[in-house]
Amino acid sequence: MTAPGEAARPKPARRPTIKDIARRAGVSESAVSFALNDRPGVSQDTRARVRRVAEELGWQANSAARALSGERAGALGLVLARPAQTLGVESFFLQLVSGIQEVLSARKIALLFQVVEDLGTECALYRRWWAERRVDGVLVVDPRTEDPRPQLLTALGLPAVVIGGPAAPAAVAPHPDAAAPAAPPPDAAAQPPLATVWADDAKAMARILDHLYGLGHRRIVHVAGLPGLAHTERRIRSLRTEAALRGLDARHVRSVTTDYSDAEGAEATRRLLDAAQPPTAIIYDNDVMAVAGTAVAAGRGIPVPAALSIVAWDDSALCRVTHPRLTALVRDTPGFGRLAAQELLAVLDGGPHRTVQGELPHLEARESTGPCPHD
Repeated sequence: MTAPGEAARPKPARRPTIKDIARRAGVSESAVSFALNDRPGVSQDTRARVRRVAEELGWQANSAARALSGERAGALGLVLARPAQTLGVESFFLQLVSGIQEVLSARKIALLFQVVEDLGTECALYRRWWAERRVDGVLVVDPRTEDPRPQLLTALGLPAVVIGGPAAPAAVAPHPDAAAPAAPPPDAAAQPPLATVWADDAKAMARILDHLYGLGHRRIVHVAGLPGLAHTERRIRSLRTEAALRGLDARHVRSVTTDYSDAEGAEATRRLLDAAQPPTAIIYDNDVMAVAGTAVAAGRGIPVPAALSIVAWDDSALCRVTHPRLTALVRDTPGFGRLAAQELLAVLDGGPHRTVQGELPHLEARESTGPCPHD
């Protein structure tokens, strides 16, 4: 009964059923089932009539019912265990998802996306999704140096592709634009044989160091992302290795970790510029932190690049509209997403678990890097 002064709530529209379709099409319910599931037993005319009626009624197959009958759920999962406040300002995942969705939409497959608090919650979600047959497979992002997910997914039998992280040695397929034949990513032997797409962070860091070293910089700091992520650790290791190859002092070429946010990027920049011997060049692990660092330098009257050179790991519109325009690594992030989605669909179609190297990004030098200032 409606309370006084309270408007009556409209009842939700009832979803059309197979019985509704059978009644309007003038056929049996079994004929509707045969027609909609593309099974033999009905004529082409009946099949066409049933599908036309189903479309008119707005009927959609129930994914849970399909899963219980042994059919695919028609959805893939993507879980992100990161601080929610860091997602709204970072363009990487939006571009990655756009590439994934481009591939899935062509196959009329849904993407089930969820943000969670931590890795434990992510693992629990995989168990629930698989038990309920909500997804046919998952795309795993942000692989860790100590990561329970590969073992869990292998034990569950849940098909997966790891984006950007370690994998067991497998059939290696280089991207057509990769600079050299692909090799398994570092730490590969420690992981179960899941399909993987990955980017060569070591070579990307080498390209940045080549650029800055050639400009005369010898005090270079890397403002990295979250500690414990496999790609963060690879970039830190690569910086250390590339610095040693060039004979640079480890006290002046180092990494500091953050949560990828503009706030922590700005705070890290303030600490670095307050040092007795501040860096002459800073590499930021994403575009947001690079822009925040540029703003900190401007606020202190430190000209970029005359007194400080800045490089962003990921290029974006932010890098191109900031003044000065930021030198950045340019890569096809939507293409990386497409590659990951294609690999997972190939696994679901019975293909092998491959390790595929994505396109090696190139460094686009803009106005934010210049010759090292004289001390």
